[in-house]
Amino acid sequence: MTSRTISQLFDLKGKIALVTGGAMGIGKGIVDRLSEAGANVVIADINTEQGQQAARELSNSNRKVVFFTTDLRKMDDIENAVNYTIKTFGEIDILVNNAGIFPFMPAFNMTEELWDKVLDINLKSSFFFAQKAAQKMMDKGNGGKIINIASIDAFHPSGNLTSYDSSKGGVVMMTRSLALEWGKHGIIVNAIAPGGIQTPGAAASSMAMMQSSGLKAEDFEAMGKAFTARIPLGRQGEADDIAGVALFLASDAARYITGQTIVVDGGYLLS
Repeated sequence: MTSRTISQLFDLKGKIALVTGGAMGIGKGIVDRLSEAGANVVIADINTEQGQQAARELSNSNRKVVFFTTDLRKMDDIENAVNYTIKTFGEIDILVNNAGIFPFMPAFNMTEELWDKVLDINLKSSFFFAQKAAQKMMDKGNGGKIINIASIDAFHPSGNLTSYDSSKGGVVMMTRSLALEWGKHGIIVNAIAPGGIQTPGAAASSMAMMQSSGLKAEDFEAMGKAFTARIPLGRQGEADDIAGVALFLASDAARYITGQTIVVDGGYLLS
């Protein structure tokens, strides 16, 4: 292959990306980086107000970001989001399965309804988004990139997150399975496993955990400090720490990497 410059390797001009859960947090950070690199991006999210606001914020004379309201638990919405991407931009080159929920819940308190909701959003929707997007990629014959957001909880449970941990363990194996099956079509499938990332969603879940468990504010703060103290790099992550890795995986710099899960946790799993 002809040698290319670094700027050429990371240039996504002309590429079309679909990012689920892109209205805020890690997803919005990923949309920001992909669009900065030149990709046209569709945000698929159930939060219409936040999604439209994110699209407005990230769109300018050099960027094209649009929003499509999507309930990931509805199969029609998944197919419609992919079709909207094709209708709006002509094709789909990059899919980022980012949307996810992580309700803290002791295993004995888990209900069938909540279990199904977590698995539907975190795992089932990721598979069917990948299926629908990959079919479009195959039809075009140009291959594509699929990036799934997993979690370090796929490898190390943190407690009271059995449904979440199970879903993210599934995401890791799904990534490997799809990479094996679709590689011959030029479709590259990888995952990112974030550690503790400071986002509005994480803050809301942490507050809910504190309230449901009856923890005092000072005890909760101590838990946060203890978690951070285990991180060799000395801090929790930011959305852009994940977005940078997503940009790498979406770029030609990662053209010979598939079926892998990149852990981005500041070294937490080492401690």
